[in-house]
Amino acid sequence: MRLERRDAVGLGDIRQQLLDVYAEIYADRLNEDFHSVERFDERLGWNTEVPGFAAVVGYVDDLPVGYAYGCTLQPTTRWWNGLRTPMRDEATTETGVRTFALSELMVVEKVRGMGAARQIHDELLRDRPEERVTLLVERGHPKVRSLYESWDYEWFGEVVPFPDAPLYDALILRRGSGRAWA
Repeated sequence: MRLERRDAVGLGDIRQQLLDVYAEIYADRLNEDFHSVERFDERLGWNTEVPGFAAVVGYVDDLPVGYAYGCTLQPTTRWWNGLRTPMRDEATTETGVRTFALSELMVVEKVRGMGAARQIHDELLRDRPEERVTLLVERGHPKVRSLYESWDYEWFGEVVPFPDAPLYDALILRRGSGRAWA
């Protein structure tokens, strides 16, 4: 698998390919408003406008088979607005350099179980300056959550990020010493 880093500008020429990968992976849920391609494209667009945006795309035979992207949470972020778990304010205070939000990580069926997701994940986070990484895993996907926990992510709390979104588990990966949310 060939990995390619992209910034917001560099995403434009492959955006439709990324939407096609999303549509393949979420084919059985595209009729749900929240999981529609249009809503996903909207969320992707929001991410590209945030400082610290980065993406990594994995290719096999010059076709994208997976990707990950995210951005640095800013002081005005709404990332934690749907947090249902009681937490001290400082646990969710963002500075614009504290937390990288891994918004999406997905790989198509034909490369699952081959380490592709981990390769894409690690390349995306390589050289990131943030002290922690956060991501959301839909509560109905315990195998995905277990995979992230095997990569040293820890449960942080329950989140409903949008009014029509399902319940998610927020996970945190510490980068350095100490508790990720301390």
